[in-house]
Amino acid sequence: MPAELTPSQLRRSCDPTSFGVDTTAEATGADGIIGQPRATDALRFGLGMRNHGYHVFVAGPSGTGKMTAVNSYLAESARHRPTPDDLCYVYNFSDPERPRALRLPAGRGRQLGRDLDHALQVAQQQLPQAFDSDEYTSRRDGLMKALEDQRERRMTELGEHSRAQGFLLQATPMGLLLVPLRNGQPMKEEDFAKLGARDQEEWQRRRSALQEEIAVVMKDLRHLERQTRERLEQIDREVALYTVGGLLEDLTEHYAGLPGVSEYLAALREDLVRQVGLFRATPDGPPEQNGMGAFQREQALRRYRVNVIVQHEPTDGAPVVVETHPTYQNLVGRIEKEAQYGVLTTDFTLIRGGALQRANGGFLVIQAEDLLRQPLAWDGLKRALGNREASIEDPSDLLGITSVRTLRPEPVPLDLKVVLVGEPSTYYLVHQLDPDFRELFRVRADFDVRMPRTAENEGEFVRFVCRMCQEEKLRPFDRTALASIVEHASRLVEDQSKLSIEFGAIAELVREADFWADKDEKSTVTGTHVQQALDHHVYRSSMAEEYIQEAIARGTLILNVTGSVVGQVNGLAVHQMADYSFGRPSRITAAVGVGREGVLDVEREARLGGRLHSKGVLILSGFLMDRFARTRPLTLSARLAFEQSYEEVDGDSASSAELYALLSRLADTPIKQSLAVTGSVNQRGEVQAIGGVNEKIEGFFATCRAKGLTGEQGVLIPASNVPHLMLRPEVVDAAREGHFHVYPISSIDEGIEVLTGVPAGVPDSDGHYPADSINGRIEARLSTMIEALRSTSIPPSDGVDKHLNGGQAADKAAPSNNGEKAPE
Repeated sequence: MPAELTPSQLRRSCDPTSFGVDTTAEATGADGIIGQPRATDALRFGLGMRNHGYHVFVAGPSGTGKMTAVNSYLAESARHRPTPDDLCYVYNFSDPERPRALRLPAGRGRQLGRDLDHALQVAQQQLPQAFDSDEYTSRRDGLMKALEDQRERRMTELGEHSRAQGFLLQATPMGLLLVPLRNGQPMKEEDFAKLGARDQEEWQRRRSALQEEIAVVMKDLRHLERQTRERLEQIDREVALYTVGGLLEDLTEHYAGLPGVSEYLAALREDLVRQVGLFRATPDGPPEQNGMGAFQREQALRRYRVNVIVQHEPTDGAPVVVETHPTYQNLVGRIEKEAQYGVLTTDFTLIRGGALQRANGGFLVIQAEDLLRQPLAWDGLKRALGNREASIEDPSDLLGITSVRTLRPEPVPLDLKVVLVGEPSTYYLVHQLDPDFRELFRVRADFDVRMPRTAENEGEFVRFVCRMCQEEKLRPFDRTALASIVEHASRLVEDQSKLSIEFGAIAELVREADFWADKDEKSTVTGTHVQQALDHHVYRSSMAEEYIQEAIARGTLILNVTGSVVGQVNGLAVHQMADYSFGRPSRITAAVGVGREGVLDVEREARLGGRLHSKGVLILSGFLMDRFARTRPLTLSARLAFEQSYEEVDGDSASSAELYALLSRLADTPIKQSLAVTGSVNQRGEVQAIGGVNEKIEGFFATCRAKGLTGEQGVLIPASNVPHLMLRPEVVDAAREGHFHVYPISSIDEGIEVLTGVPAGVPDSDGHYPADSINGRIEARLSTMIEALRSTSIPPSDGVDKHLNGGQAADKAAPSNNGEKAPE
């Protein structure tokens, strides 16, 4: 009979004195990623590779602190990298629909914007004054007077010449008109009509000659006006250059080391001279001046501004951008529009950068599932990474539904690392379905959920709690609280030699323990407060568990924890409800009769058994055949059932319990109802490890405590599950006081001996078992059943092939979904 487990084997305690500190106030906070050497190495490799396509996918279950750890690691790495350039968009004077992108050293983009705003302000203030100056007015009036004098002189000469030819030169809205004169008076039309044909021809000849002379004079005057206008424009340019040219020259010299900026400033200078009319109307002048209102003038002056979409401080280091809402426009940028007189318009000042532009030169972190849920976002990211440039495009252009005129900003070269953070299933799915993903994200950083429980790693937990206390202004945790947290971390992974690094759950425990310390008006968090937090979490989540335990205690759900019964055993299962799981004991019974149907699973036949459960039942037939039917046929008809079970059952952790019930019925030997059983079994009778061992033991303990502890109750678990035990303190205390027992079982023979108190029996040289053993009694019973079957001549049924000969017994198995944890 196996030895009962000691209290020290039921829970691995943590020595509070091993931390070397009394409270976290004496410790230092953790830096970097805790307990993830594989992931850290992958991150270091992916971020260090400068080749194209070595972006990183961080894969791991939720709650492992992937995002926090990645951000912390990237922030540390970014501090040692150069600060990228500022990014600006400016007006393209040669092609207004394609704004130019300027890249300037960190901090100088914003400075360029301020410098140009100052230059524009100077132009708006000083140019109107320059155009109103006496010198400018005198020069302009002189040119205009000279033009008028020349026009008047030529027109006077033309009029005198026309009168000498017998015509009056008369100005009309339709142009210059020649009117015939007779005796110095204009000739009427009827008088002209009375002239003879020869006289009329003579008049027409002279008119034509005069009209040719008039055309020559008017051409000369137009040429003179054009010269005067050009001279006036030249004066305006000279005034403008004199007023702001020096300032622009200073800017050109200041940004001489940046060719792109120098070219832009040269183009801006030329355009400002051409558009000098924008500055002739002062803001205080009439609303409509020079054919342009104040609003239109302000819109036109936008061309001289700088749209800084990404700016950095020189000491910032590389950027780390976490995009929490990765829509297409939030990633690649957008071109906003504004309504003017009922029409949507845009310009380069309405270009907005996205996460790609902000992260350029550094790191971009995105939740993979969030990215894949957004329309066009994944395609936009792939296109940018594949082309290695960020191009801001309107989504309607990609869909081919553009209905308004828009801009085509100059693309910007990309040099960044993208880190996608998501579930492993997401990685495998996208890796399988999208070839581009495999080309772009060549590095996978796997986050584990556990790490070895060593003294060094326990110290990492201390530093983690210390960092939380510092960042969230929590009370210091003393050594007993730290020990309780470490023990809980082992319980989370069900392994005495491991620690959970699902830091989301650990962080919740730390915060809740601090809450209870506050309620207790204590300045330091102790182990008692940590236990309060754990107990209260159970209390908040265990309503369903309490209903089940109440039903068992009241007898609604029938379950015995005392006495002995043939063919009946207490099995254990785990129910998972969101973030809380609990063990539920249930009665398993076996019925045996003469027949050829073999072992039938009632749950499977009722379509309440999952595939894993059905597999476990089929293994029982293999065990019986291997042990009792090597030299003779196995003829029996057996039924196995979970009593009062009305939902699907899955998992093979009850297969050992079902086998014990079957063996008890065949041997006609009662099983102690004070014991419960869990564990799967193979065809050789070896008991195998299962999951949820702590919850199963605690579930049966709660039932026994509710019905009354007798000192005989306990649980049989697989011996291979002993390292997984991290039972609650009250269970350990009960075991220490002898009120509850846990037995490690390696084989079915060991288990049946504990359950019945009868030896299992060892076969002799002929393969027969002692008559007073469990196996001997089963052997005798099977022999009796064979004789009974022969005497009744029961024909073989379909069940023989299915259940005794390894047929397709699981073809009707229901899907697995009862919440029981799968075996580890």
